[in-house]
Amino acid sequence: MQIKPFRIEQYFGKYEFTAKYLLSSSDAESRTIQELLELEPGSQEKFLRHWCGYTESPGAPELREVISGMYKGIKPSDVLVMAATEEGIFVFYHALAGAGDHIIVETPCYESALELARSTGAQVSEWRRCYENGWAHDLAALEKLLQPNTKIIYINTPHNPTGLLMTASAFQQLIKLAASRGIIVFCDEVYRELEHDPANRLLAACEIYERAVSLGSMSKTYGLPGLRLGWLASRDTEILERCLEFKYYTTICSSAPSEFLAALGLRHREVLVQRNRDIVLRNLPLLDAFLRQRSNFFEWVKPNASPIGFVRFKPQREVQSFCEEVVKNAGVLLLPGTVYDQPHHIRFGYGRKNMPESLAQLSAYLDAHS
Repeated sequence: MQIKPFRIEQYFGKYEFTAKYLLSSSDAESRTIQELLELEPGSQEKFLRHWCGYTESPGAPELREVISGMYKGIKPSDVLVMAATEEGIFVFYHALAGAGDHIIVETPCYESALELARSTGAQVSEWRRCYENGWAHDLAALEKLLQPNTKIIYINTPHNPTGLLMTASAFQQLIKLAASRGIIVFCDEVYRELEHDPANRLLAACEIYERAVSLGSMSKTYGLPGLRLGWLASRDTEILERCLEFKYYTTICSSAPSEFLAALGLRHREVLVQRNRDIVLRNLPLLDAFLRQRSNFFEWVKPNASPIGFVRFKPQREVQSFCEEVVKNAGVLLLPGTVYDQPHHIRFGYGRKNMPESLAQLSAYLDAHS
């Protein structure tokens, strides 16, 4: 298997744990284990008595039960727990695709969604979205990419890095197009439930199309990336069975303590989501005002979901060198769009409680260097 360097993770690995101000994080505010245990009376004793042996490879029954309850028409047997969403992406592609297949990937996207598709040996086409048309989905362009051997279409809604929801109309048209050809839809839904207006939430792909696979995560909306847990949900038994067979060669099973805490968190996910949505809705106007005040530097399509947005960087200079200067001299971590093959953009994150402080630090730096 040939695979390119993971630029996003390399960049974060270089700066994330030393920078004081994280202004590009893609996850929402996290919690302590104690805060999780306080969500449910008696959970601390249960956690301390929890058996640290192997768990079932598809995932602990208790966890699969609570995950399935988050969807309409999905049974616990329709859920396959993964040791982080990254494993879900890796396993899905390598279990289902290979030489002779064709995969379409919506871009820009989280890097592994594209590079792991390529690593299977399949032919990969990018369904590109662009800033100039407001990051809109061009369904006619998607249809032109289809080939007789198209096996998978990968989409991501709410979207990383733009923070935008796919419109209900575009989503329905895409599902209809895929269903007419029996194409698998791999829908990355790790920001689902963090729509800024819950009324805009789309149905999960696995709820409306039998050959759709919904990718979920504890990391983003719920703010629990340290649990390293994600899942695949689908009504297609064959797809999940093939993914499980591949998982036997990766992690076999997930962490027992993490599965306990994930189930606990998801039983009280309304509490987790509401706290994180409150932070996002408090921070977003501040960030939007900052970008408007700095219109000589920045502009964007304002997000309507998630804790991230993709900001156009207007000065005629390299965006990565700008971001590196900011983190080295001001301690503010921004993610250059070069890791998304978008050299004129920067990903901002606004899901952390200390975002106003981080923004003030960036503002002071720009004042001193403009």
